[in-house]
Amino acid sequence: MDGTGELFTPFIQALGGEFDVRVVRYPGDHCGGYEQLEEVARAAIPLDRPYLLLGESFSGPLAISISASAPGQLLGLVLCCTFARNPRPGLSALKPVIGAVPFKALPSGWLVDRPLRAAFERALEQVSTPALRARMRAVLAVDVCDRLRACAVPILYLRAKRDRLVPLAAASLITKIKPAAKVIAFDAPHFLLQTAPEHAAREVAAFVRLSAQR
Repeated sequence: MDGTGELFTPFIQALGGEFDVRVVRYPGDHCGGYEQLEEVARAAIPLDRPYLLLGESFSGPLAISISASAPGQLLGLVLCCTFARNPRPGLSALKPVIGAVPFKALPSGWLVDRPLRAAFERALEQVSTPALRARMRAVLAVDVCDRLRACAVPILYLRAKRDRLVPLAAASLITKIKPAAKVIAFDAPHFLLQTAPEHAAREVAAFVRLSAQR
């Protein structure tokens, strides 16, 4: 949800330079919801070559929405620890009071394990509190299930078994809508690409190569 792209470094390095990777970075003070951030993401799409989209966590609905229209030469969609609909519907009642939540004051230990804590906190410092609140409101209201149904490209879902933010039900909903989606479970926390970068890179690279052959 920080949108800085800073936390993708281990995963990108694990890919070993085989692919041209573009990281979409959201402005730290951008207070728009999914529709506005989708415009930012679409601007980074290469229209002159084949490509795949990877949507992690907060950005999954963006990747799903873009994939529904398959701009350019989209070959596939990778979803990581993410959702098509609010993954914690029980928290919807908190939407009116999101403006009072001190996101940056919350203990990072609840979200990330110790090795990632410093990097996570540095990334969070680059995002304004109003932007974080706007993104949380967006998560509580999101539902791109219809757009997921419209996706015609192969889908790979990376699931973290120890995810404390996005429950198994989120992955189950995606596979219910798209039974052909391939799911790979990792013994990892929510920050899967950061804690298991080599394993994740192998699976994503294999998916990219297979998608390119279709």
